[in-house]
Amino acid sequence: MTQTRERVEAWLGAFESALRDRDGERAAGLFAVESFWRDLVAFTWNITTVEGRAGVAALLADRLDDVEPSGFALTEEPAEADEVTEAWLRFETRAGRGTAHLRLRDGRAWTLLTTLRELKGFEERRPQGVEHELRKGRHSWKEEREREQDAVGRTEQPYVVVIGGGQGGIALGARLRRLGVPSLVLDRHDRPGDQWRKRYKSLCLHDPVWYDHLPYLPFPDTWPVFAPKDKIGDWLEMYTRVMEVPYWSRAEVRSATFDAGSRTWRVVVDRDGESVELRPAQLVFATGMSGKPNRPRLPGQDVFRGEQHHSSEHPGPEAYRGKRVVVVGSNNSAFDICGALWEHDADVTMVQRSSTHIVKSASLMDIGLGDLYSDRAVANGVTTDRADMIFASLPYRIMHEFQIPLYERMAERDADFYARLEKAGFRHDWGDDGSGLFMKYLRRGSGYYIDVGAADLVADGRIKLAQGQVDHLTEDAVVLDDGTTLPADLIVYATGYGSMNGWVADIVDRATADRVGKVWGLGSDTTKDPGPWEGEQRNMWKPTQQENLWFHGGNLHQSRHYSLYLALQLKARYEGIPTPVYRLQEVHHPH
Repeated sequence: MTQTRERVEAWLGAFESALRDRDGERAAGLFAVESFWRDLVAFTWNITTVEGRAGVAALLADRLDDVEPSGFALTEEPAEADEVTEAWLRFETRAGRGTAHLRLRDGRAWTLLTTLRELKGFEERRPQGVEHELRKGRHSWKEEREREQDAVGRTEQPYVVVIGGGQGGIALGARLRRLGVPSLVLDRHDRPGDQWRKRYKSLCLHDPVWYDHLPYLPFPDTWPVFAPKDKIGDWLEMYTRVMEVPYWSRAEVRSATFDAGSRTWRVVVDRDGESVELRPAQLVFATGMSGKPNRPRLPGQDVFRGEQHHSSEHPGPEAYRGKRVVVVGSNNSAFDICGALWEHDADVTMVQRSSTHIVKSASLMDIGLGDLYSDRAVANGVTTDRADMIFASLPYRIMHEFQIPLYERMAERDADFYARLEKAGFRHDWGDDGSGLFMKYLRRGSGYYIDVGAADLVADGRIKLAQGQVDHLTEDAVVLDDGTTLPADLIVYATGYGSMNGWVADIVDRATADRVGKVWGLGSDTTKDPGPWEGEQRNMWKPTQQENLWFHGGNLHQSRHYSLYLALQLKARYEGIPTPVYRLQEVHHPH
């Protein structure tokens, strides 16, 4: 046995002994003074991180008797680098089985990740597919599927209703189907995948294929590294059908009301012109991490004679050849739209209202993602699930410390590119603390662009650049706060999106939205992510202050990874397994 393994085994033995003796203080003493325990459902029926020995002791004092943890054991040889020992573990609780990741420094736990992977007695099983017993009235697979589709929402009520049928809703629907939880995904579009098909022509994923797989069914080896929007749309439609996700298209939710007495929701749906009432116990908003479009209200919008629309409604560049276009904003959508318009010979001006972080796609793929999500990673044995777990094992409190050196390398590699951008007058930043794109995404979900060519057009002046806030519109121009006048035939508001609880205000009511509070962000007290510190994504994938109301979404990576933990929480409630929640999130920001 190596010294590294002996060190980990000794720690595990001491930890399990303390847990067995229900001695939380002794177990907490095995953690470093600066330490972090991130739990995904296994101990807390929540997604939460506790910090330091006091945080560990408090968690264990509250949860040990109920959780009954045991069986912590190595699943492979631990590794050591830079005086940090890393180990992969398995363990059990009263309710289920889990996977854990441990980092030791100087013999004490620095970080611990515990995740619930399955519920005892409710493990995912491959379906039989056919009954090998002849009986009168036996249904074929097709007949049974048709019976299910006819019954749901009419003679049989779903336990879970998911509002939103994009990648998040579909991934969760697949998980719930596999776990045997009656559910229904609702979407207002005509077909699954239309959320992608109906966006602007040039839209494509800026994340690589290894980052974007959906649960159970990874993309084939022939899939492009960066998938175009229509290809993603077709995949989502196919996935919905193959994974047998209960899904209603052309189904718009008109209202939802919670009945505290019966602990169920009354959800009124316009299904292709027919009003249908659903009565689920659990309601999930999977309407996209970005929430509702931010549509600015500006003086003169009523007198502007040209066309104006939000970036989410932009049809593509074809109709605007030779037109004067002003794009308000300087993040991903703004750059994508400006680039496509320039390709179609529009006269394009970008209005930058605040500084933006830009990273070259090739540098991000190599330096930022290469060790986890790439051909290189796969060759090194880092599967998608393994990569997800490694990423999840880094507590948000210290994640920026791991990110800063990566972006310093990118800045050095692409120094000439950034010099050209700044010479063109573009205001660039690396985040409040130099931690770059991922932390901006996790903290605020905005303020960045993964450059796939459009930034070079700005640097070269082929896309014109203006700075400032829009003051008002005239009949044929955008006027900035410094008096600059930008003639326009089309204005595109690439002005981002609000919090997801805006959908709750529209569908449920404002009081419920405020009770739940802001969705997304960490409470880092950086730009657009006000404190206090939360330590996790606000309200995402976990219980909220509104009973039986959940949020799910994010990018494809998050939709894949966190759909498991949300599905397990919903399955436990469906089966009547006690789910006492540790440290339900407080609400500091209603909007």
